[in-house]
Amino acid sequence: MSTELAGHAEGDRLSPAELRELFLFEKLDAEQLDFLASHGSVEHYPGGASVYREGEEATCFYVLLSGTIALSRKVRGDEIETTRTDQVGAYAGATQAYIEKIPQIYLNSMIAISDVEVYQLPADELAGALRDWFPMAMHLLEGLFFGMRSMQTMVSERERLLALGSLSAGLTHELNNPAAAAVRATSVLRTRFTGMRHKLALIADGRIDGTRLHALVGLQEEAIKRAAGAPELTPMQTSDAEDEVGDWLEQHDITGAWDIAPTLVSGAVDIEFLEKVRGEIGPDNFENALRWLTYTLDTEQLMTEIDESVTRISSLVAAAKQYSQLDRAPHQTVNVHELLHATLVMLHAKFPEGIKLVKEYDRTLPDIPAYAAELNQVWTNLIDNAISAMGQSGTLTVRTSREGDNLVVSIGDTGPGIPKDVRPRIFEPFFTTKPVGEGTGLGLDISYRIVVNKHHGDIRVDSKPGSTWFHVVLPIDPEEGVAPTSAVPAGEAE
Repeated sequence: MSTELAGHAEGDRLSPAELRELFLFEKLDAEQLDFLASHGSVEHYPGGASVYREGEEATCFYVLLSGTIALSRKVRGDEIETTRTDQVGAYAGATQAYIEKIPQIYLNSMIAISDVEVYQLPADELAGALRDWFPMAMHLLEGLFFGMRSMQTMVSERERLLALGSLSAGLTHELNNPAAAAVRATSVLRTRFTGMRHKLALIADGRIDGTRLHALVGLQEEAIKRAAGAPELTPMQTSDAEDEVGDWLEQHDITGAWDIAPTLVSGAVDIEFLEKVRGEIGPDNFENALRWLTYTLDTEQLMTEIDESVTRISSLVAAAKQYSQLDRAPHQTVNVHELLHATLVMLHAKFPEGIKLVKEYDRTLPDIPAYAAELNQVWTNLIDNAISAMGQSGTLTVRTSREGDNLVVSIGDTGPGIPKDVRPRIFEPFFTTKPVGEGTGLGLDISYRIVVNKHHGDIRVDSKPGSTWFHVVLPIDPEEGVAPTSAVPAGEAE
């Protein structure tokens, strides 16, 4: 692009020859270029200035001649930068002026990052010229605009509902298991407390003197400590220990010896401790005291089970909040490992039994500024695609690493791979390789826009049969950005 386009004075007009150097106008004829040259003018904006603001009446069409601009959108009160460019010829502003049936407002805001020079055309003049010059094209574009807008709205809503339903079903399933365990443990615990009260009445009816009763309380505390520090036994070790305890109890005429042996073994009660209890309480009251201690161990185990179940429920709720970023600022400093963990928890129910998950995390990676909820959507799309590609068996690998000044999140699967003829199209809107009715073709398009446009990062793909990797490259310093390697058509900076 010629450097003669830059350096004009405020209000200057570009010549038809200069306009032809801009890719947007290079195919226009002399009469059309004369029209544009006579109706447009050069305007200057200092760095930091607002060229136009989202929602204002769209009165002008802008073509960048020099400098750097950024486009942004407002989402729930937050200004989100969608594009930053210094490409000469990039255009924005009243890009839909030719469509007469919609309100003509700016769909985004344009900010001058550095001192910029733009070619400014009145929207009404440009719209009239386009309708006169290209009537058939304008009809086709209007039909495409309204048709695509309607279809995308319906498909996006359906996609969101399906994703929400799938995640809700998975989360409900995950919550149901610990909740059912807690309910069951609570019911059994109530029975155990009833038995404890009965045994306490037998023990405290005067048959045991105060000294031995005091000793029993001490033995109860010791049993609780033993249970808390019980070692993990192998199935074989557990079976041997239960046989040993059961035989000892039978030798001492304990009723139902084999029913209480498993509880005693799980609480780390051995023959030595049983001998100690019998010695301090006496043979006559040993069985009642033993059952009292067994109930104690049982209730401790049940309370531990309830605690673990409630903790699991709490963890799932926390993961859901982390995933949705509920009550959090859209843009914040985040730890990608926490986001990945939340996403994997939410998708856990979708994992077939034959798929193995491998996590290879570089825990030295720094936190980065990001839109956390949007990144969770990226992980969801990539992981869901990987699971679908592998079917019922395979290995899903989630890896984090550092590449210079960039943080890289890699999602790999052992599926059949992406065919070479399909690979260039995977980020196109509505393009999908899934069977009809199973995919909308929006997942990778949305992911690309989130990573590249909103985070100034990149998505890179390596694929061969048995090994497909999507590498999400995010700048640690978002001001620096990452040079995208994926092909994106030149055109409007949106």
